[in-house]
Amino acid sequence: MSLIKSFPYQLYLVISEEDCKERNFSDVAEQAILGGVDIIQLREKNASDLDFLDKAICLKEITDKYKIPLIINDNIFVAEKINAFGIHVGNNDIQPSVLRKTSFQNKMIGYSIEYLSQLENNETILSDYLGVSPVFKTQTKTDTVTEWGLEGLKKIRELTEKPLVAIGNIHFKNAKAVIEAGADCIAVVSEICSAENPQKAAFNLKNEIIK
Repeated sequence: MSLIKSFPYQLYLVISEEDCKERNFSDVAEQAILGGVDIIQLREKNASDLDFLDKAICLKEITDKYKIPLIINDNIFVAEKINAFGIHVGNNDIQPSVLRKTSFQNKMIGYSIEYLSQLENNETILSDYLGVSPVFKTQTKTDTVTEWGLEGLKKIRELTEKPLVAIGNIHFKNAKAVIEAGADCIAVVSEICSAENPQKAAFNLKNEIIK
């Protein structure tokens, strides 16, 4: 079973150095936290382990300062080295059932849902939250299988009581609809990372979803 008993997060930032363009990604993360981000995932798909680790150490200084959970995307080495709050894995990554037998037995594990059939497997049972990915297609992640849309999100909500983190082209204008469709939390990349004012963008999103 999953070991995290609650998921008290509403606004989830997925960040990478590349997503922040010319700006310091840790500065963007700090501004986002000040604006209302509850939890952050570092996703560095193209970085070497050591480069990923350097970035994670830098970011963890910020998240520890504000007592914000830091999740590492699909890199056990980095997650263990920095004692991350948890790890997020996809359908083709190392599975939650394997992670629960390692140092992640008491850590948060997120698991991306690309097929409805995944809701019936043991990996879902052993995960703490499910990433519904993507709700809407996005340029920041092109290797996805199913574009769920609001109806797909509603269907997943009907089939599981697990916390749902929705991600994929979510922005200020559709955030409320995504929550109303069944998401417990929205995850964003570009809406904050590409914003002229990340703190204001996070503040606006947070206040839109908690209305």
